[in-house]
Amino acid sequence: MILAVLQARLNSSRLPGKALLPLARAPMIVRQIQRVTRSERIDELVVATSAEPADDALATAVRREAVLVRRGPPDDVLARFIGVLDAYPADHVVRLTGDSPLTDPEAIDAVIATHLRTGADYTSNSPPGRACPRGLEVEVITAAALRVAAADASTPQEHGGVTWGFRHDPERWKIAWVSSPPGEAQIGWRVDGPEDYAFVAAVYDELYPRRRAFTTPQLRAFVAERPDLAQFGGVRRV
Repeated sequence: MILAVLQARLNSSRLPGKALLPLARAPMIVRQIQRVTRSERIDELVVATSAEPADDALATAVRREAVLVRRGPPDDVLARFIGVLDAYPADHVVRLTGDSPLTDPEAIDAVIATHLRTGADYTSNSPPGRACPRGLEVEVITAAALRVAAADASTPQEHGGVTWGFRHDPERWKIAWVSSPPGEAQIGWRVDGPEDYAFVAAVYDELYPRRRAFTTPQLRAFVAERPDLAQFGGVRRV
C-alpha cells in the first residue's frame, strides 16, 4: 500500500491563502490533486492540513473533489503525517507539498519505483547538487522508518520538516536518490510568492485548455518559446 500525503495550509506569509487561488478556474490545490492522481503507483491520497478554523475552507475544497482530508496540529507537521498513517495504514508514504501545482506524476512514479527497487528507507529526487526543479520534489519513506523517526524526533526541525532527520542523518538510514542534471534546482516552479503564482497562472492559462494532463516536456517547451516567462520574476523558469 502506497499512501500519498499532500500537506497544505492557508497560512503562507508571502502569499496568504495560495492553495485556494485560481488556476484555470479551479483552486490551486485542486489542480495539484488532479496531477497527483494521475500517478500509476499511488494507491491512496490524503490531504493533511491543520485543525485550525483558518484551514476549514481548504478542507472543504478538497472534500468536494472526493479526496480524503486528515487534520492535525498546526505546528507539528510530522505528527500530522503520523495521524494520517494511523488512519490509513500503508507500507510506504509519499510526501508532497501543496505549493506545487506543476507536480509531475511521472516523476512521482519514478521516485516510487527507485524506492521499491532499492529497498531504501527514504528516497527523494532532490539530492544535493543534482536536485530536480523546485516544485517537482517527491519524497518516499517506508511507514516503519517514518514511525521510528517520529518517535525519536525532539527538535523543531524534525517536527516541522517531516523528513529533516533522514536528510541530516544519512548514516542511520538507507537512502536512495533520483538525480537530475546539474543546475535543474535553479528552475523555480513552486509557488512561494506572488510572482510564482503569476508564472504558474500563465502556464495554466495557455496549456490547460489544450491538454489538461500537460507534461513537463510540454511545460518546458512552452516556457522556452516565451522570453517574457523564461526569467519571470527574476527566477529561472526553464
